[in-house]
Amino acid sequence: MVLMTKVAVVFADGCEEVEGLSVVDVLRRLNVETDMVGLTSKDVNGDHNIKLTCDKVVDDSLLDYDLVAFPGGMTGSANLRDDTKLRDLMVKRHEQGKWDAAMCAAPRALARYGVLDDAKFTCYPGIEKECLKDQPNAHFSEEITVTDNDKKILTSRGPATAWAFAYAIAEALGVDTKNLKKGMLYNYLADNIQDSL
Repeated sequence: MVLMTKVAVVFADGCEEVEGLSVVDVLRRLNVETDMVGLTSKDVNGDHNIKLTCDKVVDDSLLDYDLVAFPGGMTGSANLRDDTKLRDLMVKRHEQGKWDAAMCAAPRALARYGVLDDAKFTCYPGIEKECLKDQPNAHFSEEITVTDNDKKILTSRGPATAWAFAYAIAEALGVDTKNLKKGMLYNYLADNIQDSL
């Protein structure tokens, strides 16, 4: 019996909508079972007043996912960082060797939980100071996405890197992204972005 890969994207009030929805969109296009999980409610109001309706609310089933991803947003990531129930579940996941991903300001939640210890990571410019205060043994990089295969941590920088983050998540889970990158014109964008700057 082949088990399906399952991903949860956790949305909190004040999240960067594009960062979470890009992951959901790309993974669902790749036929990866992906749930939108509200931190405290199925109804979430994003940082730009986009109302999101999630599939479920954070509970112990978060331990069953192959990967849990956090979008950023200053308010949203603070809500993730400060939630003790979520923290306890994420620490358990980390101890079980499961993948966790966070982008933009959200790596500060992983740092506060203690799961960035000795991990390579990236984040929104300036947020690394808070991350390194909580996890002084973490290793910051300015790369668009950073995948630490040893620590099972995947991070990315900000709204413009949301698709790179989504594809990196799929690839970390062993999903072939080649055709979708072509179909969504992601390769075209990557190849031509310098010309438009």
